[in-house]
Amino acid sequence: MTSYVIATPEALATASSDLAGLQETIKAAYAAAAPSTTSVVVAAQDEVSAAIAKLFGGFAEDFQALSAEAGQFHTAFVEALGLGGNSYAATEAASVPILGNVPYLASIETSIENILNPSDWTTVGTWFSPVLRITTLLAPLTGKTPRAAFGNGANGANGAAGTGAAGGNGGNGGWIWGNGGNGGNGGSGADGVAGVNGGAGQNGGSGGSGGLGGQFFSHAGSGGNGAAGGNGVGNGSGGNGGNGGTGYWTSAGVGGNGGSGAGTGNGGNGGTGGAGFAGVTGGDGGNGGDATGTGNGGNGGSGGYATSSISAAAVGGNGGNGGNGTSGGAGGNGGTGFMNGTGTVAGGAGGNGGTGSTGVGGTGGDGGWANELSGSSSAAAIAGNGGNGGNGAVAGAGGAGGVAGTNGAGTATGGAGGNGGTASSTVGGAGGAGGAATVPNSASSAAAVGGNGGKGGDGIFGGAGGAGGSAGTNGSGTVTGGAGGDGGNASGTSGGGGGAGGAGGFVSINNASSAAAVGGNGGNGGNGTFGGIGGAGGAANQAGTGSVTAGSGGNGGTATTGVGGAGGAGGATAIRSSQSTFNGVGGTGGAGGAATGGGTGGVGGAGGAISTAGNGNVTGGAAGVGGGGYNGGNGGVGGAASSSGIGNATGGAGGDGASGTGGAGGAGGAGGTAAISTSTSVGSAIGGNGGSGGNGTFGGYGGAGGAVSTAGVGNITGGTGGDGGTGSSNSGGAGGAGGTAAITSTFSAATAAGGDGGNGGGGTPGGAGGAGGGASTAGIGNAVAGTNGNHG
Repeated sequence: MTSYVIATPEALATASSDLAGLQETIKAAYAAAAPSTTSVVVAAQDEVSAAIAKLFGGFAEDFQALSAEAGQFHTAFVEALGLGGNSYAATEAASVPILGNVPYLASIETSIENILNPSDWTTVGTWFSPVLRITTLLAPLTGKTPRAAFGNGANGANGAAGTGAAGGNGGNGGWIWGNGGNGGNGGSGADGVAGVNGGAGQNGGSGGSGGLGGQFFSHAGSGGNGAAGGNGVGNGSGGNGGNGGTGYWTSAGVGGNGGSGAGTGNGGNGGTGGAGFAGVTGGDGGNGGDATGTGNGGNGGSGGYATSSISAAAVGGNGGNGGNGTSGGAGGNGGTGFMNGTGTVAGGAGGNGGTGSTGVGGTGGDGGWANELSGSSSAAAIAGNGGNGGNGAVAGAGGAGGVAGTNGAGTATGGAGGNGGTASSTVGGAGGAGGAATVPNSASSAAAVGGNGGKGGDGIFGGAGGAGGSAGTNGSGTVTGGAGGDGGNASGTSGGGGGAGGAGGFVSINNASSAAAVGGNGGNGGNGTFGGIGGAGGAANQAGTGSVTAGSGGNGGTATTGVGGAGGAGGATAIRSSQSTFNGVGGTGGAGGAATGGGTGGVGGAGGAISTAGNGNVTGGAAGVGGGGYNGGNGGVGGAASSSGIGNATGGAGGDGASGTGGAGGAGGAGGTAAISTSTSVGSAIGGNGGSGGNGTFGGYGGAGGAVSTAGVGNITGGTGGDGGTGSSNSGGAGGAGGTAAITSTFSAATAAGGDGGNGGGGTPGGAGGAGGGASTAGIGNAVAGTNGNHG
């Protein structure tokens, strides 16, 4: 059993006095009753009546005697109580100089009084809130804000208008149940005083933060909005938005919007969204405030993060948009999602950058990450997309897509990059990179998909496209790289070029898996006076036995009067498993961009190289063709092929040159080389054929055939040279030379054959034929040179 004793000197003195007065009252009553009780009159003159009277008289005498003894004890008790009170008072007086230096005791005494005699019994939750009473008692020691178990938190007070005062914070909801209060809005700033030199306007007040929500069935408070700055010569900046409150089980609070800035003042920044727990979506970030004069826009607030260890989803909040101004504010980043349960996890989207009227557009916010930590989950992990860049004289870049990762079996998908903003006088904004996707768990079968890159913004010069997101796994799932974003178009007429396309995402499987690996395609170059270069295709790496496909290069952009953009190279491919029997092909090169107004077409992109340690056949990627134009563009070079296994290796074909509409045709690209490095291999090596030259007033040259070599015992053949193009009014193009062939094994009885030369193109005069490729062997087999091509 627990008892509570409270003693004060004043209480002891009062009790002693009260007891003494009570004793005198009782003694007076006893004295008044004594005559009538000790001398009882006999009711009748018989023996029975006499006996009864004697008996009661004896009782009264005994009672008076006992009362006298009790009075003596009472007197002694009162004297002892008085002495004790005097001693306690003396002790307390002696203790004051010592205990007065302990700062917590007064607060604790006050807290105890509040617990025993609360002034707020009418507040919801007080009747059910021993937690509030206990945390109130401990607050001086812990430094933490007292919090009830139940009940809603109060809304924060708004700042008074014209004072620039900050809004009050919202009160916390009950720890178990109760909604958090909303933060108060900031007070507007006062205007400057008029005069010869007017006074500066006051800054607007910041919004208050939202209160925390309870653990169950409660939402958190939202942050208050920042207020506008006052007008004046100096002018005021807008207040920052308040942060959203944390939410449990229900909604988290959103961040408050930043206030607008007046004159030269900047817009206020948006508040951060509140965090979400146990399946609660993170709060969205507040938007940045606009600047109504010459100031800059405020930055958007970040989205709140979200976390869950149950089956409920964890979704990060979206970032707020940047405010508009002379230069735009940056968008807020999306909130990250964390999952250690079995539910879906997603990152929030990044906010868009604000518009810059004469300056720089705001950068888009990055997408939130998505992380699944549990290996037992089959739910998806989806990262947030990046925000778009803001428009401006100089445009803002798009935000990067968020990264996604999982240890479970659900697909991990990276976020897409945001698009770049449009520029009114310079370069368009770059597109944001796509987010990567990764699966680190070797026991996982989850797929990984990289996010696509954002498109470059348009401008006097186009912005570059964002790279596609990579994808990788240590498990057994498929991987797919994100596509690169297209370059922006150039709107200028005095030399503006289109933006380069973004590279495709790289992919890798690092386990003995049979799953497929597919690289991302490169983005196309933007159009302009000069075309933008196409992005390279994403490389692909395979450590298992599954299929593997590298990304294709993007096409070059179209040029109006200049040179068309070059095509992007095809992605490289690597097959690392000696157990693989997959027949792989390198990525295809992108086509060169056309030139529509008297310029030269772009060069085709090179084909992607390929290598294998397995037993399948491999072929280099085909090159892109040249772009058409007044002068045709040249074709790209074919991709190389190599094998350290026992399969065949064939070089990729060179791209054809484009025909010229009024000038020379483009040259054909060379064929890709082929090589076998294993001494025991019986595989054949075949060089890639050269591309044909384009037709024109002068015919284009044919491309050379690819050279070949082997350290094994199989036959090899050099690539055939490409034919020259026809010259309509001048010489035809020469044919390409055949590829050489060489056997380095002294044990080989195989034949090495050089490639045939290409034929010359018709014209005045006709083009020469290409020379046949030479051949050699270190073994005992034949070596046969290639045949020369015919004259045009």
